[in-house]
Amino acid sequence: MINGLKKAAALGAATVALAAGAVVGAVGTASAAPQDHRPSAASHHCVRVAGHWARQWHPAFRDRHHRWHPGQWIRVWRPAHQECHRGPRG
Repeated sequence: MINGLKKAAALGAATVALAAGAVVGAVGTASAAPQDHRPSAASHHCVRVAGHWARQWHPAFRDRHHRWHPGQWIRVWRPAHQECHRGPRG
C-alpha cells in the first residue's frame, strides 16, 4: 500500500514537472513572436460621432382607454459615440 502511494506521488510529480516544462517552452516561443496586433487602415475605420438630435417615428396606437393616438415624429437625443466600420474583407 505504501509503495503504491510513493509510486503515485512520484508519477504525479513527474507529470507536473513535464507540464511545467511544456508551459515554459510555449511561453518562450510566444514571447519571441512579433507583437504587431494593429489592424491595417484599409480593414478597420473608426469615426467619433458627436451627440446630436435625431428624428424618430413613433407609430400610431390605441391606449388602455381605447383612445386612438396618431403616429408622430419625435426628437431623440443620440449621445456621442464611436462608429467603427470594417473594410470589404473584414
